[in-house]
Amino acid sequence: MKPKARIMGLVTAVTALTLAGICLTRLSASSDDQGGARIHITKECSQYTGAAGSFCTITSSSLPLIGAGSIVFYDQPAGIPKGLLDSNVVLDAGNGNRALGRCTLDLTSGLGRCTFSDGTGDLRGFQARFDVTPPTDGVHWHWDGTYSFVSDSDR
Repeated sequence: MKPKARIMGLVTAVTALTLAGICLTRLSASSDDQGGARIHITKECSQYTGAAGSFCTITSSSLPLIGAGSIVFYDQPAGIPKGLLDSNVVLDAGNGNRALGRCTLDLTSGLGRCTFSDGTGDLRGFQARFDVTPPTDGVHWHWDGTYSFVSDSDR
């Protein structure tokens, strides 16, 4: 093989390996640090009245960006449509860090779904899908699901 062809072959191989390493690093970072990760949130709803503007307070979260004391505001009243809570929600984690979403809940069973599609501040690009389960202790509701962060270039 000629020296020039050998150098070009080495440059091509090094470039391919470098690109593969970058792709694996990005996949690893998105799946471990910011994407598709499991999340569990517990919230207490003694301040929730069913009226528009009512809220619940997060008491624990497996995602540090959404800490205890964060507030979930419900924009629509419960019972419209009858038997359901179907409301836009704002999860306010403080300091301008908010996530925007929607929750639908069967008021009889307490089971439901919440989804988040974006946010501001540290929650910019936040996407999540939660199963909602009612309190077993009469006080603490649970959200279990997955979340990711989508960059501006991926939207």
